[in-house]
Amino acid sequence: MKRFLCSFFFIAICITLLSACGSDQVVETKDWDPTIYESVNNLDGVTMIVKEGTVSSTGLTVTFENTSDKRCIYSEDFLLEKKIEGTWYQVPFVPGTSYGFNEPGYELDSSNASDWTVDWEWLYGRLDSGEYRIVKGILDVREPGDYDEHHLTAEFAVD
Repeated sequence: MKRFLCSFFFIAICITLLSACGSDQVVETKDWDPTIYESVNNLDGVTMIVKEGTVSSTGLTVTFENTSDKRCIYSEDFLLEKKIEGTWYQVPFVPGTSYGFNEPGYELDSSNASDWTVDWEWLYGRLDSGEYRIVKGILDVREPGDYDEHHLTAEFAVD
């Protein structure tokens, strides 16, 4: 009888552990909102890529490149999203964080490139391993007060 009970408890524990293995993704996205960006990287001739060797769990550097004849402006604001089972979700902020961004306008003139470095630990904490992307707004400025806003993304992995 003891042998039967020990076997029963062993099997019950194994089943419990195995069923918990696949549930991390569900728990992780329970309080996460899906992306609101349906159209990204659609500003012809303007790209944003992650600079090689700069990714950490707390920040990175991106390079903007403008090969068009457009005059663009970007600022300090950004969002992080994580890819989970093929869908992008907004990474939640550190609980209790109140935030704001400085709003200087960085110009990205025609046929120019520019690096921008970000440290997000104050807003997102340290990222767990996974596939992420940074989302930044950029303005295509024709003249003061006449512009279109676009969103650029750059994907990266945290190990």
